Amino acid sequence: MASKLHIKKGDLVFVNSGESKGQQGRVLSVVIKDSRAIVEGVNMVSKHTKPNAKHPQGGIIKKEAPVHISNLMLIDPTSGKATRIGRRLNDKGKLVRFSKKSGEEIK
Repeated sequence: MASKLHIKKGDLVFVNSGESKGQQGRVLSVVIKDSRAIVEGVNMVSKHTKPNAKHPQGGIIKKEAPVHISNLMLIDPTSGKATRIGRRLNDKGKLVRFSKKSGEEIK
């Protein structure tokens, strides 16, 4: 059983390590089993494809490869800078994520 991850689909994240260091983008999907996420426009790889219905020409297409979750940081909604994430109960008793920098709740 994998632990709870600090990143969800649709989050705006900053890449703090690796080939794409310094880039930011929106999370397209999260692979919980491998603790990886696919981020829009980050960690692009060239994939050789045979002709098919989607790509009748075939050839080389650029696509995003998964990035390990540990190399991603959420972007604080108030300051626009990368921040760590905490969890706490809100006033309704629901567990929510919050920014360690601003203390702001993350929707």
